Order: sequence, then C-alpha cells, then structure tokens
Amino acid sequence: MAPTTRRRFLGMGVHAGMLGALSSLGLLTAKPAQAAVSDYKALVCLYMFGGNDGNNMIVPLDTARYGKYTAIRGSHGLALSVNAKTLLGQRSALPQGVANPVDQPFAFHYGMPEIDTLFGQGQVAALLNVGSLRQPLTKAQYQAGTALPPQLFSHPDQQLQAQAGTPSVAGTGWGGRLVDLLGTGGDLDAVALSSGGLFIEGAKTHGNLIPGNGQLSLAGMNFWPQAEADKRRAALVQILQANQPNVMMSAAHRALLNGIDLVDDLKAAAGGAALSTPFPGYGLAQQLKTVAQLIRLRAQQGPGRQVYFVSQGGFDTHGGQAYQQFDMLRQVSQSVAAFQQALAEIGAQQHVTTFTMSDFGRTLQPNTGGTDHAWGNHQLIIGGAVKGGLYGEFPDFTLGGKDDATGRGVWIPQISNQQYGATLGRWFGADADMLETQVFKNELAKFTVKDLGFMN
Repeated sequence: MAPTTRRRFLGMGVHAGMLGALSSLGLLTAKPAQAAVSDYKALVCLYMFGGNDGNNMIVPLDTARYGKYTAIRGSHGLALSVNAKTLLGQRSALPQGVANPVDQPFAFHYGMPEIDTLFGQGQVAALLNVGSLRQPLTKAQYQAGTALPPQLFSHPDQQLQAQAGTPSVAGTGWGGRLVDLLGTGGDLDAVALSSGGLFIEGAKTHGNLIPGNGQLSLAGMNFWPQAEADKRRAALVQILQANQPNVMMSAAHRALLNGIDLVDDLKAAAGGAALSTPFPGYGLAQQLKTVAQLIRLRAQQGPGRQVYFVSQGGFDTHGGQAYQQFDMLRQVSQSVAAFQQALAEIGAQQHVTTFTMSDFGRTLQPNTGGTDHAWGNHQLIIGGAVKGGLYGEFPDFTLGGKDDATGRGVWIPQISNQQYGATLGRWFGADADMLETQVFKNELAKFTVKDLGFMN
C-alpha cells in the first residue's frame, strides 16, 4: 500500500459548488509540518445530536435525589425503577487521585449494560453536570444575566459551542486546534465519519469527511470490464485537469482530483485487512469500525495525533422518550463496547480515548412523554487511559432550587466545556499554556480547576 500523502480528500459525492465554497474558505491549502510528538494518540468525539437526557442516562440513587427524581418523572412514565430492573446494578465508586472525592451511588440506564461492564473494569469515567459556560456561574448571576453563553437552548448554537469549546464560536473546533499544535500534517489527522463536525476543524487542520461505512468509491466507475472503467476514470481526470477560467470550478476540480488520488489509500485503510471483532449493524457501530481500521493504519506509521468525529442522532426526545432514548443508548453502548474490543485487538486501547458530547441536557420535569431543552448534562469518557469513576456532583434535583435555572430542572453547569476539553487535551499532549491561550482562547483561565483528573 502506498504511504498516505498530503492530498486532501473532501468526499467523492460533494458537488462542485460546495467544494468551491470550501476552497474560498481556505480549506484546500496545504498544511505545514507540525510540532513533533513521541507517541501515537487519538481522540474520538462521539456526538449525540439533539440533546441526550443525561438525567436518565446516569441516575442518582441516594435517597434524597432518587426520591425527587421518581416524584417528578414517575407520573409521566420516565422514571427508571430499580425494583423493576429498568436500571442496572447500583454503582458507588470513588474516583482515584481526586482531592475531596464525593461518593455518590448511581446507576446507568438499563440500555447500557456494556458501558456498565466497562465502568466496572475501570475504563469509563462519568462526568456530571458539564455544559457551556463563560465563567463559573451561580443562580443569582444567571438571573441577573451575568456572562451567559448565547442562545442557551438552541440546537445549532449549542452544537457549535460544544465543538468549538467556547461560547465565542470562531469557526474552528478544539479538536482541530489541538491537531494544529500537535499533529503531523497528514491527511488522516482529522476525520469525520458520515457527517461533518466543527470539532475537527482547525486554523491549519481541515478534516476529511468520509462515509460512515468506509466504503469509498467514485460513483459511475464500478463496472466490468475493468479496462473500460479505467478508460472512464482517465477521461474524467483529463476533464478535471483542463484549465478553467472560473475560480470556483477550478478549485472544485482540484479537490476532486485530490480525492481520486487519495481514495485507494483510504479504501485500503477501511477494508484492506478485516478486523475479527464483530460490530453491530448500527450506523454508529459502522462509523466506529471504520475509525478502528483507520487508527490501525495511522498507528502503524509511527508517532502522531488524530481526532475523529462520529455521531448518533435521535436524542431530541420531546415525546416518546422512554423507548427512543433506550434504543439510542443501546446502540451507543453496544457500538462503543465493540470499538473498545477492536482497539484491544489492534493494541491501541491505551492510545485512544472516546468521549461524548451533546447539544445540552434535558429538563428533569417532563412534558407529555418527553423532555425539553435544558443546559448542564452528564458525559462519558471511555478508554484504557481513563481513570474510571464518577466526577463532579449531581444537582440536588429540587425544581426551582439552587442548581435549577428555570424551575423545570434546567441544571446550571458546575463544569465547563473548556475544563472538559482541557483535561482531554492535556492527555493528548498539550501543555497548560497551549490549552489556555491557543486551544481555549484564554477562556479556560476563568476556571480554577483546569484538570478534572479523569485521565491517567
């Protein structure tokens, strides 16, 4: 297999106008060499589009909170019951190496037995009440409108803020900015599967978008005999190489040529050597299978850094949440478990960390059969380098209480997206100055705790 080149792959099926627009934004320029690193690591962002209900993904089981939880959600059919075995077995684990840890009994949603097993093996950290913040915020400050993130309950705005790692969205994501600093400049440094994400975009690093199933081909070129297919491909290349007076068309043609040149390497990465680990048929599982194959390809090339963006939709559960969230979380749990098994197969468990993000949490107080947009949410971090345990503290689950911004169970985050990302970024290899000034644009400095302790 030929070595990976610097040529850009921007998707075989993207039309010329879109590629031209990408060119006008500077997305087709060559990347300079990056700072050297001595080992290989990858971050995999698993984005839950729509706003996952963390209140049901991780449920507190202390008497006070669980009592309020069942009282508020029970009449709407959304309270998960320990007695009915719709929650997994009680967990009560202190995180290691954290000052003044709080032991809080909890359980994972019953759709996540694989995540529960990984937690028991010390490969999962649960991070409580994290979200978009400009600074640490009290309820009084929220009510006074002090330094609030913009458009708190808007899907697109909160998706951008989470991936940017700052409420001041600047057109780049914190994963891309990390690769700007630590990547090697290779074509596989930043990859999105199935759908694109701001997370992998940097000032110099521009992500490759490839199909979630890793099946890479140029439409209209797969037919028999091969000689005729080759002639058609050669004719297309000749057309694309012709001089074009239109700047946008010329940029689009160059991008497509780059993709044609790169497709053989990427096809080999996605399907050249089959993994023995079985993956479910879910879309997310196939995305993660492709990521595992690409990680195997890149890790064999020596030291470097990669960021990946995979996603699962369906979490905007205004109605029908009981089954819908179960189904989504089941897919996440099974897919992540297969991914961890595949990483063990290729010897990369200690070098790859997967973490969840979502638009926002959802209200503790339901509507009819579902929940509404909220704020602070719980997230999961999975990998061999993770210090397993529960980090942060549950809100007190009192409607209208000190942690509730609106009276419906909208949690004011106690941990910021910047702190969350900085802890992962430190493991990735960024130092404190990089994280504060370049990755999180001087907004991390507003928070006292800059390493939450969930990574080895």
